[in-house]
Amino acid sequence: MASNMEQLYAQRLKRYTTAMRNGKPDMVPIRPFVAEFTAKYAGYTCQEVTQDYQKAFAAARKCAADFDWDAVVGNMVYGWAGLTQAIGLKYYAVPGIDFSPDTGFQYKEPPEQDAYLKADEYDAFTEDPTGFLFNVWLPRVSADVQPPGAPTTFRNNLSFLKGGIAMMGYFGAFGTQAELLRKESGTVSAISGMLKAPLDLLADKFRGYLGLCEDLLQRPKKVQAACEALMPHLYHLAISGADSGKQLPISMWMHRGCVPFVSYEHFDTIYWPTVKPIIEELWRHGHQVLLYAEGRWGAHLKAFKQLPAGSVIYHVDQDDIFEVHRVLHGKFAISGGIPNHLLGIGTPKEVRACVKKVIGGVARDGGYIMDASAIVQNDATVENMKAFTEATREYGVY
Repeated sequence: MASNMEQLYAQRLKRYTTAMRNGKPDMVPIRPFVAEFTAKYAGYTCQEVTQDYQKAFAAARKCAADFDWDAVVGNMVYGWAGLTQAIGLKYYAVPGIDFSPDTGFQYKEPPEQDAYLKADEYDAFTEDPTGFLFNVWLPRVSADVQPPGAPTTFRNNLSFLKGGIAMMGYFGAFGTQAELLRKESGTVSAISGMLKAPLDLLADKFRGYLGLCEDLLQRPKKVQAACEALMPHLYHLAISGADSGKQLPISMWMHRGCVPFVSYEHFDTIYWPTVKPIIEELWRHGHQVLLYAEGRWGAHLKAFKQLPAGSVIYHVDQDDIFEVHRVLHGKFAISGGIPNHLLGIGTPKEVRACVKKVIGGVARDGGYIMDASAIVQNDATVENMKAFTEATREYGVY
């Protein structure tokens, strides 16, 4: 049995890596980024897999064992409430506590007046991002951490102990999860490492989207300097979690750095110049990046095409996958393109027809990985995910 699983794993890994490098494997690899769907399938609530990461891991393994998928993420329900609550983070809303137990965890963006980085603090942030993170940002985002100079408290001290223990336990468990996926179902871990664009990080975790919009108009040079200051830190984040074997890609979750959230000018002068060199440096060391383009990024395909051939896999969410293929085919592999709403409210017959159309239009020469358009949550039906899988195997053989 173990030998059979190793053979299956090797077959799937070869299939997956061949497609990511824009080649033609034996068949189209299937790599769905399944999150709360795993809870639904395994009989858990969103609250259970958010509060207990072992249940989240078990749910991911159950899906991997029961579906004929080549690669999955060890746990796509990534925000473990045990960790975020251990350090008292204010910006996560937890299922079963802040809303229904069957709703996925949410990110709470701060009101503009309560942003974790104030408009007049850019210089301090740019001069020392790490110092600002510990001395200013952390006390603002944590319910327990006290700022420097304030009287320390038991909860302040305990939050670092609890948070450190939780972080070591949680992130250390992903290695074991990858081994269990390999041994139990011959499934490949889909990604290794994480990258975010500096501008996205500023919006997500520091200024909030409204604050960043104001800054781009009123103080663009300050924004640019802050993004440049973040570049070495984000490169280190990406490379420190990268696959040492250089087979699995580093994921880059792309949020609101595209038109119409920002202007063409700000994309061309701030967003792209502060992330493109990071991707190029990672590729120089042999690491691919999965550009997970959430929303619509079709206005910037020509910019992405500036990257070295093979350096990225481009994931299609709401863009026209056939147009993306027309522009990027021959230079990069692409993934995605099966609409999430179809997996939720469509019929298995409609899902099969969509899968067939996408494979026929973009996968004929290889370089395509089957996936939903966005992360699959608990609105997707089991019947539709089975149809998605079966149709790929039927129509995706080369």
